[in-house]
Amino acid sequence: MDEVVIVEEIACENGDGVIAKVTINRPDKLNSLNQDVIKSIKQMCKWAENNDSVRCVVLTGAKPNPPEEGKRAKPNSFVAGADITEFTGKNSEEIREIFRDNAIEANLNLNKPTIAMIDGFALGGGCEVACSCDIRISSTRSIFGTPEINLGLMPGYGATQRLVHLVGYGHAMEMMMTGNNVSAEDAYRIGLVNHIFEPEDLEAKTMEYAQTIAMKSMSTMRVAKKTIRAALDNGITDGVEIEAIEFAKLFDTEDQEIGVQAFLDRSTPVWKHR
Repeated sequence: MDEVVIVEEIACENGDGVIAKVTINRPDKLNSLNQDVIKSIKQMCKWAENNDSVRCVVLTGAKPNPPEEGKRAKPNSFVAGADITEFTGKNSEEIREIFRDNAIEANLNLNKPTIAMIDGFALGGGCEVACSCDIRISSTRSIFGTPEINLGLMPGYGATQRLVHLVGYGHAMEMMMTGNNVSAEDAYRIGLVNHIFEPEDLEAKTMEYAQTIAMKSMSTMRVAKKTIRAALDNGITDGVEIEAIEFAKLFDTEDQEIGVQAFLDRSTPVWKHR
């Protein structure tokens, strides 16, 4: 990974594996998505997918740099959207290729648990990056939105589909048709984010969730994530059948036996498949 995306490996509290803290690092551009960032996130996803030591991925944006003397500090930003300068001069075929093979889908399809740690702007493509994570944890000063309508566009990284599942038809329509911003409190109220914390508490609280998740059986986690994702792609009847099949398969795994026996023994499970 190059400098536009920084990966920090944080040791799990039980000494087994790491949490990958991934920081989109373009603070002077409010961490907006350009093709270098997209390429680096895709590389990160491939690395995390194939690295058995990675137990959870926490995705965030770089904090603003100290301002030059006499200049105003830039605001905090998770990802303030796509870098619009890269849209100029592009035709539909070029844009289709850029948006078809993208980092948001790579992150969505990662088989490791993912958490978006959001502090500041999560607009346009930034909101879509957040939506591609399994869990969203936000600071109270964060701002969400899908303002593409104001550019004569609509979301292109999956928000027209994923927002509906997260917040419902009415809220998704309102966000996309008005282009209005949504406060952290309202994002929590409508289900766009799982938790909100004061900015000074955000990282510690997010890492608490990451550490909790990292201590679970990763083989079971992969199956659970795959099965929950099936709810987005199938009707409830088919989804329940998929769940029943995958649930039954777990009874042929060592981790199921370890987990059940640890519960009966009132001990902490030591997973075989991490």
